[in-house]
Amino acid sequence: MKKFISLKSIPAYLPIVNVDTDMIIPKQFLKTIKRTGLGKNLFHEMRYDDEGNLLENFVLNTKPFDKSKILIAGNNFGCGSSREHAPWALLDFGITCVISSSYADIFYNNCFKNGILPIILEDKEIKELSEYSKRKEEIEVNLKDQKILYGNNELSFKIDPFKKKCLIEGLDDIALSLEKSSHISEFEKKIKSSKPWIFND
Repeated sequence: MKKFISLKSIPAYLPIVNVDTDMIIPKQFLKTIKRTGLGKNLFHEMRYDDEGNLLENFVLNTKPFDKSKILIAGNNFGCGSSREHAPWALLDFGITCVISSSYADIFYNNCFKNGILPIILEDKEIKELSEYSKRKEEIEVNLKDQKILYGNNELSFKIDPFKKKCLIEGLDDIALSLEKSSHISEFEKKIKSSKPWIFND
């Protein structure tokens, strides 16, 4: 998993509440188990018309927001079914940070497992940041200091220390397991010695 330290980007603003995972990546695109290739179908029903043409009035279809790495969203983002394809699609599009006032729990945790930083802020703080999207000005997210820098201002955000460590060090669930490989090997040796019948064919 790619390490997350800090990033600068013009944020894309999607002021829609209760964006569920089917809106993020519709069910017809869930056939793959690959984490790549889903970005083109992110927010598919909002980005394309019935003929598959890009809708010019959708924020992620317009410059410079088609290159945004930060998405500012409405509250209860990522609700609905627990598909991990939702953060995969965001990440494949290039979005590595989402800012909202609240998230569905499963989506929130899936973001950390896939290298995306989901930040929780108050509504008034989100409104203030959204002005930088409207003005097409960059903001900076610094995970190490847990701050968002915009203009001459800054906002602090909270994050679980363990989740912060995983993002900064680029550790997903597999990498966390591999860190304990020596302990796992030692345990297996002890089991083979004390209970050899477990390993009999």
